[in-house]
Amino acid sequence: MILSDRDIKKAIKTGKIKITPKIDEKIQLGSCSVDLKLGNIFRVFNHSKCAFIDTREKIKNLTKKVVVKKDEPFIMQSGEFVLASTLEKLELSDDLLARLEGRSSLGRLGITIHSTAAVFEPGWRGKVVMELGNLGKMPVALYPGMRICSLTFEKLTSPAQVPYYKKKGAKYIDQKEPIPSKLSEEWK
Repeated sequence: MILSDRDIKKAIKTGKIKITPKIDEKIQLGSCSVDLKLGNIFRVFNHSKCAFIDTREKIKNLTKKVVVKKDEPFIMQSGEFVLASTLEKLELSDDLLARLEGRSSLGRLGITIHSTAAVFEPGWRGKVVMELGNLGKMPVALYPGMRICSLTFEKLTSPAQVPYYKKKGAKYIDQKEPIPSKLSEEWK
């Protein structure tokens, strides 16, 4: 069951959904979703420094962190893929999950918001990291603070027995910014 705006407000009020800083409900709350804003930290790939990505090996310098100053754009080049995070931090109760969705207005410019990582499990804590891509032919300027994505929320039939924060392999718990893939840790 997807939560309505009324249920999202109630979940925020009771602390089942925590979004910090607090959202502006008049602008960010939809009929069944919450829009989140783009942060100012990006992870770009150093494709010229690596011949390929070996999923068993942690590759040093695979990505570099880019911090965008206030009121300056991050230019998404055509065909580019970057990691970015939201301005807001999200915390979910053990009986709710969130789904990340792109915004139609950005999709119409060729900007995709996620490729695969769309589900934030019950018990999630941290910034929402997005896989941004530019499928269009032209570069697009993205600005920190702009609405970049939306989250919908679903109620589980019962609280998760092992929420994300209790998982042994919770590689991205409490992330504060986009970090490189930790896939190589699964081979240990």
